[in-house]
Amino acid sequence: MTATVAYDEVEVGTELPPRSFPVSRATLVQYAGASGDFNPIHWNEKFARSVGLPDVIAHGMFTMASAARVVTDWVGDPGAVVEYGVRFTKPVVVPNDDEGALIEVTAKVAAKLEDNRVRVDLIAMSAGQKVLGMSRAVVRLR
Repeated sequence: MTATVAYDEVEVGTELPPRSFPVSRATLVQYAGASGDFNPIHWNEKFARSVGLPDVIAHGMFTMASAARVVTDWVGDPGAVVEYGVRFTKPVVVPNDDEGALIEVTAKVAAKLEDNRVRVDLIAMSAGQKVLGMSRAVVRLR
């Protein structure tokens, strides 16, 4: 695959299509099985509260991967992402109800770099709080 977005067609400030990612307790169990991360803070409310959390929380890597989907969906090729990093600032709290939580992600091109690369800055929010800080991806465009 190759990127579907052309470097010459992108300017600093270009906004990527925003996305929202619902997260339920079932989502967390599925992710735990796929990742092998069965830490009880991600599925056991009693345990999560006993260690000082407000409730069960989403896996940090799940949150990070969800945010990255905004970039990979935009560029059309996950392999075009050459760097990606975040700081975890707040957990995504997932209540045991019919709604769960929602991760809302926005992103924009923050810099044009050499070799047809751009830096994309992302903002990931849940329940009105920023859950990822310094969330940045470097993407090679066509």
